[in-house]
Amino acid sequence: MQFIDEVKIWVKGGDGGRGSVSFRREKFIPRGGPNGGDGGKGGDTILIAREGLSTLLDLRYQQHYRAKNGAHGRGKNQQGKSAENLIIPVPLGTVVKDKETGEILKDLTQEGERFLTAKGGRGGRGNARFATSTRQAPRFAEPGEKGEERWLQLELKLLADVGIVGHPNIGKSTLLRRVSAARPKVADYPFTTLVPSLGVVSYGEHKTFVMADIPGLIAGAHRGTGLGMRFLRHIERTLLLVHLMDISTDPQGDPWSHYEEINEELGKFHPALLEKPQVPVLNKIDLPEVRERIPHVKDSFRRHGVDLFAISAVTGEGVDEVVREIGQRWEKIKKATYG
Repeated sequence: MQFIDEVKIWVKGGDGGRGSVSFRREKFIPRGGPNGGDGGKGGDTILIAREGLSTLLDLRYQQHYRAKNGAHGRGKNQQGKSAENLIIPVPLGTVVKDKETGEILKDLTQEGERFLTAKGGRGGRGNARFATSTRQAPRFAEPGEKGEERWLQLELKLLADVGIVGHPNIGKSTLLRRVSAARPKVADYPFTTLVPSLGVVSYGEHKTFVMADIPGLIAGAHRGTGLGMRFLRHIERTLLLVHLMDISTDPQGDPWSHYEEINEELGKFHPALLEKPQVPVLNKIDLPEVRERIPHVKDSFRRHGVDLFAISAVTGEGVDEVVREIGQRWEKIKKATYG
């Protein structure tokens, strides 16, 4: 299925039904009074969050949503039927914005959570409503109110506990495949991952967290270079970041500079991302040229006050230790954040 995480839609509530102009015409009842009924209410358009959805794809191909109008009133004081609401399902994590102002209207993060996007119009009153002692035969009724309408911008932000960030082709997808049942594409060329992937990771007895593999970041990602800017929003909800690194393609390079480069992109996209705790991890230690540099690289990070883990996502070496560390840190952060 194609992954779509941003769409715009037009929504309109149904119009209210018009009131009826009618008079009683029954045998043996002269001068029958007004008996025009009220119109029915137009339907509302409502967004509802559903767990089974993972993309906004359906809304990409159908952008206009109009609820049905209320039925018109009729004689004999018969009120028009109110229209049913139009329910639009969206994935958990959908942020609803006003297209014109950019204002965030709602963040749908719970199963079954609803948001009224456009209210249906009230039905018009029939002429029976306007009868008085001095106006016993009103020959008018109200039209129904128009339903609200607006353009909305919907953005999907994945609901993940932990996000994996780093340069392209450093083994993020391989790591996610190693620690979970997720099966993102793995290949030996950059930007293999074109969409974020989610996996459930076990780290203890009956303990799990959700990990997201974010497509590779490169210098200038915050300006739209590569795929980074499009998908950086998906780590805004995470509590912890796994910062994966690979020095196999640049044996003499400075790993700390690569680490800072990615953090610079995160900060330029949104400063709050730099405040998220990180677990720095050096990958591909199964390669001899990487393994022999582990002590030097760890010393480099230690001088900056950062503890570095070393793993091989391919062979699994060191992965269990990192997963336990991630789970324990995430659990502490979650408790401190939400209690």
